[in-house]
Amino acid sequence: MSLHIQNLHAKADDKDILKGVNLEVSKGKVVVIMGPNGSGKSTLANTLAGHPTYEVTEGTISLDGENITEESPDVRAKKGMFLSMQYPPGIDGVTVANFLRLAINAQREETQNPLQIHAELVEKMKELNIYESFLTRYVNVGLSGGEKKRLEILQLAVLSPTYAILDETDSGLDVDALRIVSEGINRFRSPETGVLLITHYNRILEYVTPDEIHIMVDGKIVKSGGPELALEIEKSGYDDLK
Repeated sequence: MSLHIQNLHAKADDKDILKGVNLEVSKGKVVVIMGPNGSGKSTLANTLAGHPTYEVTEGTISLDGENITEESPDVRAKKGMFLSMQYPPGIDGVTVANFLRLAINAQREETQNPLQIHAELVEKMKELNIYESFLTRYVNVGLSGGEKKRLEILQLAVLSPTYAILDETDSGLDVDALRIVSEGINRFRSPETGVLLITHYNRILEYVTPDEIHIMVDGKIVKSGGPELALEIEKSGYDDLK
């Protein structure tokens, strides 16, 4: 059982961005995509999640054997897919507590006891070293980059999807925030879940050990390997792969 991407081509604004991506994220695995800026990493993440800006022109996306290439983002989410965005938008006037409560109710397709949800949120926040007062803040409004990323990891912990797509979750984090985010990813990791971790740098891989690393350049995967590949990129960069 896996998230399976076969010969995936996608475009935005009539520009071809993904040019035949083949990839599999199996349960129990952390699969890493690395690559230079503009290589198509975020396009891949958004296309997998069903973002309407990106049009699949060829290929398929399958979730545990089911073709979801044409499914809407909410259907994909209910089937077990989660996207942590590189630049999560702010929602003024909506508190984190209300946002997560609505997300939980939508996912479980029935109204949950608010007190039970609150207790669940507080428990998860303790695990992630996030202050309870965070619940009263507006979603991504006035939050630092690190706080936004912590909120994404809190969503991951609360919603418990089957497959997590994490788009540059380590971007702009200080050491403490990076550690907390990494701990959240490691807590999520299990034989029943799969992680697609998209990153530009090797830094987060000091905390989250990958099973596979794939290098993306110009909309295609050009090299694959194990954890040692990240060290190779750290030394030589991406120029030789372009």
